[in-house]
Amino acid sequence: MRRLLISAALLLTVLAAISFESCQRASASTDYASYVDPFIGTGGHGHTFPGAVVPNGMIQPSPDTRIDGWDACSGYYYADSLINGFSHTHVSGTGCADYGDILIMPTVGAQIIDNQVDTLQNLPYASGFSHANETAEPGYYSVKLDRYNVKAEITSSKRVALHRFTFPATDDAGMIVDMDYSIQHQTNTEMVLDIVSDTEIRGYKMTKYWAFDQQIYFYAKFSKPFTSTMVTDTILTSKGEPYARCKALLKFPPMKEGEQLLVKVGVSAVDYDGARNNVEAEMAGDSFDFETTRRQAREAWNAYLSKIEIPADADKDDLVKFYTALYHTAIAPNLFTDADGRYLGMDRKPHQGDVNEPVYTIFSLWDTFRALHPLMSIIDPDLNNDYMRSLLMKADEGGILPMWELAGNYTGTMIGYHAVSLLADAVAKGYADFDVEKALRAGVRAAEFDTTGIVTPPAVNACLMPPAKYWKNKVGYVPSDKDNESVAKGLEYAYNDWCIAQLAKAAGDTATAARYENFAQAYRKYWDPETKFMRGVMTDGSFREPFNPRASNHRNDDYCEGTAWQWSWFVLHDIPGLIELNGGKEQFTARLDSLFTASSELEGDIVSADITGLIGQYAHGNEPSHHITHLYNYAGQPWKTQELVDRIFSEQYRVEPDGLSGNEDCGQMSAWLVLNALGFYQVCPGEPVYSIGRPLFPSAKINLPGGKTFTVTVNNFSKENKYIKSATINGRKLDTLFFNHSDIADGGELILDMTSEPQKP
Repeated sequence: MRRLLISAALLLTVLAAISFESCQRASASTDYASYVDPFIGTGGHGHTFPGAVVPNGMIQPSPDTRIDGWDACSGYYYADSLINGFSHTHVSGTGCADYGDILIMPTVGAQIIDNQVDTLQNLPYASGFSHANETAEPGYYSVKLDRYNVKAEITSSKRVALHRFTFPATDDAGMIVDMDYSIQHQTNTEMVLDIVSDTEIRGYKMTKYWAFDQQIYFYAKFSKPFTSTMVTDTILTSKGEPYARCKALLKFPPMKEGEQLLVKVGVSAVDYDGARNNVEAEMAGDSFDFETTRRQAREAWNAYLSKIEIPADADKDDLVKFYTALYHTAIAPNLFTDADGRYLGMDRKPHQGDVNEPVYTIFSLWDTFRALHPLMSIIDPDLNNDYMRSLLMKADEGGILPMWELAGNYTGTMIGYHAVSLLADAVAKGYADFDVEKALRAGVRAAEFDTTGIVTPPAVNACLMPPAKYWKNKVGYVPSDKDNESVAKGLEYAYNDWCIAQLAKAAGDTATAARYENFAQAYRKYWDPETKFMRGVMTDGSFREPFNPRASNHRNDDYCEGTAWQWSWFVLHDIPGLIELNGGKEQFTARLDSLFTASSELEGDIVSADITGLIGQYAHGNEPSHHITHLYNYAGQPWKTQELVDRIFSEQYRVEPDGLSGNEDCGQMSAWLVLNALGFYQVCPGEPVYSIGRPLFPSAKINLPGGKTFTVTVNNFSKENKYIKSATINGRKLDTLFFNHSDIADGGELILDMTSEPQKP
């Protein structure tokens, strides 16, 4: 009998294992990457690029089609018809440009490089192309270069790009390796190119631009031998200004029709050995296995995209929107640790780190604290911990937490000190894998006015330590006659100081917690009860005059990339207090209504180009507005949140190159869509509470760490049924449309019953 019981138990175990394995195979076999369209965001002002990358990879090989202008930020713009070549570093969806390092371009025939500096958008050797002959998929890109009749293909691993060029029959096949090229004509302070052998080349470049001290080393190996001509001279522009050139003009043996040349390129911010070691670690020896690398890149993307499973029978366009958005959330931050564990610190020195605890770069924190990092807290908290450890290390090395870090540089871009938001949110959600007391010290350092000990040029230091920090600590607010963007800075400082108070509570520092909780109430100082807007306040306590709530003077007024209409709602940490200032829930919702119904007209001499995606004066194309639709939930009118989220799904995200209503901003625009498509959004990072909106799909499954799952089930789902009739989480009926992070993290199910009619009390 005992033997029979054991056998039965074994049988059940085997069957369960088979069932589990079958489920795993089914999940793994789903090609989520097929739903991704990397061209979304490459038009309009999305500023994304379509190149072949892997999740959070160090290298970002991609075609470059233009050099100058705002829409050259990523190097590629969908409306263009010429390709300059393929460079290996890019930023995704930013409003500022940098990178575009190490451009290569295959050639057939004469290699024309003259008149380079007097072209507006294209190099003398640029080639025409057609979108009909262009393909972009996760981990793969290809295009036919019409000028040379060459098919160019790219794939990549974490640290190495692999190119495959298919040539026509020719006795004059070549390649241009252009070191002096950069997006938006950056200042190249040093450039070196070395021929290592007849199949290898390496180089070094130091650039001054958005990142004041951006150095990069590269190593490239070719599948065929070459001869070379080096161009290292200085020419004059049409304005008589000197321009230094550094290029290698390579020539290869005669090619037969369809013969292929492959090139693998590794990069490092540390040194030549780092770049070469990265290649050897990921594509060793004479291996140029393009198809295996391409397959592995797609597998890496499917592993990331499968963290959230949407049924294949969902609306096709919605699937493409969703998985393209999820794809965009893993373009940045980028790996910054070489295969040997070394990385470049904020002190501009190499450090020996640990490949198992990698350092990352590209932190667009003013944007990504809002939705990208809250999303990571759900689908990949370990990766989010890596991000936060990176930030704390950068504070140790450079003297302060970054605001916007790029390639081991403080840029001083944007406002606030939002690294504290990530740290406070991790502590609140219980997954923080860092020293909380150290995080508190770093947060306080970022919040206080102290210009000493920061490894950065004076001009950047002045941005990291603006007068606003001095005044908010000295008098309790930022006077508009003492610093620029005073209202935006003051409101963000109030939220950031609330985050510091949460860290202090967790560290048991009651005195610091009390001090920063007091700072967190400073938002009230900017409130004008007469106009019901947040306004600039002068040193004498009076409001700045004249006042126009729809006025914008880009980066040179009381607001930051916005107007009083958008900024008057930025009190993430004390929404009851904001409702009180507005006169209670009824008046608060009336004010919210007016935001979405006001004229979208903007006024001013230099209206910020970032104020886009307007619904009334709500601007979904820029981050300060991203939480506002969910404020109706706090005021007892959730059906309006549901209506607006539904409207944003269809109006602000489209399956076309101009499919984003504003800069992608390193994943923030897309993370907003991912979270809201699941049916909820976190309004206040640091408070582990989610606000329920309107789900985009009839069901979704989030694959959590540790084998747990959280499922969203939507009953009576349809496009018309956008209103929530009832909500249940983990068997508990919700009286209000909020739930806690612990309801997700432990696994469970959110059930939403939908209806076509608004559910009003």
